[in-house]
Amino acid sequence: MSKKVFVAGGGAAGMCSAIYAARNGADVTVIEKNTRLGKKLSVTGNGRCNLTNLDMRPECYNKAAQGRMKDWLSLYGPEETIRFFKSLGVIVKSEDGYIYPISGQASTVVDALVNELNRLKVNIITQSQIKAVKKAEKGNAPYILVTNNDKYEADCIIIATGALSGAKSTMSTGDGYYICKQLGMDFKDTYPALVGFKCENDGTMPEAGVRAETAISFWLGEELITSEVGELQISKDGISGIPVMQASRDIIKFITEKKPVVASADFFPKFDEKDFEALVSDMLKLRDDRTLEEFLLGFANSNINSMVIKRMKLSPYMHMKNISESMVRCILEKYRDIRFNLTDSYGYLQSQVTTGGMSLGDIGDDMSVKRCPGIYCAGELLDVDGRCGGYNLQFAWTSGSIAGTAASEQIKE
Repeated sequence: MSKKVFVAGGGAAGMCSAIYAARNGADVTVIEKNTRLGKKLSVTGNGRCNLTNLDMRPECYNKAAQGRMKDWLSLYGPEETIRFFKSLGVIVKSEDGYIYPISGQASTVVDALVNELNRLKVNIITQSQIKAVKKAEKGNAPYILVTNNDKYEADCIIIATGALSGAKSTMSTGDGYYICKQLGMDFKDTYPALVGFKCENDGTMPEAGVRAETAISFWLGEELITSEVGELQISKDGISGIPVMQASRDIIKFITEKKPVVASADFFPKFDEKDFEALVSDMLKLRDDRTLEEFLLGFANSNINSMVIKRMKLSPYMHMKNISESMVRCILEKYRDIRFNLTDSYGYLQSQVTTGGMSLGDIGDDMSVKRCPGIYCAGELLDVDGRCGGYNLQFAWTSGSIAGTAASEQIKE
């Protein structure tokens, strides 16, 4: 009887590990609780699927993972990812180092992975949820994998069930945490990351929403937590966008603990003090019969102008000639420090990744669970999370390839 590798979870890491195990000659079965594989992957990157990033550094991951990521990325980094997808027939392109399928469709990536699984004759079982992994008391294999539908004898099991982040339709409910805890693994508290934040409602937030290039800093009292630059998105109840999502990994614990985190947005990030002073001087020449609303018309987005006017408790219909020079300076300088009091995150349902998870101290260099020979973990289940921009998918490919190869090699012994 041939030895069997079971992969729990048909997401990015699960499919990758199954392909590497099957290519190495293993008899592989993938078990997925959704109706199809790759459901979360199919919507990642706004449907474009940012596969990896050429600027791949351990520092782009959480501190607890940086040491391990250096070693793992040396085994399987962006170049290996690009070669892997080329072997699947997926051609990629670089956009300033961000690697996407040339099709611009995440569905292309999912279909290519599923097609390869089928070509390798990997057994795929959907609508089946893993419930437990047990040591077998008898039989031909060391483990029993229990689902809501059946039980399977397994020589090796790769747990790649994902975490808690994602829309309800992806069924991202962290099933693997419970399984791994049963195996005696340590668990690090989880939080939603790469996520936006709700803000204190002061009646000034733009109803229609607005996007603008911004330098944004996050403060806890007088302490600077982190800063980012990018396109800020402001809605009627909160802030989001790439710079907020990048910062979320550093500030989410403070928000969860209800500590007073304040975001300060500078809407002129490319202006130094000298350049901005020159701009203000030019604007001061326009103190005439025009209204404040007309004065600010070409200065910034109209929704931002409205927010500034409301926060300063001014009338948009005031004539500029009636506003003092010092007040005009104050108005314009406000654009370099618009503050938002953060109250909560948008939660796991709107987050892209989960920070925390199963401790890397329990994981070997080959992604094996140290105390359970033949059990491996891969993907977001583990306490590894990266910046937005292909870093989290890179870990899925890295951990999946290492786990799949190691599991297939083990059953040959």
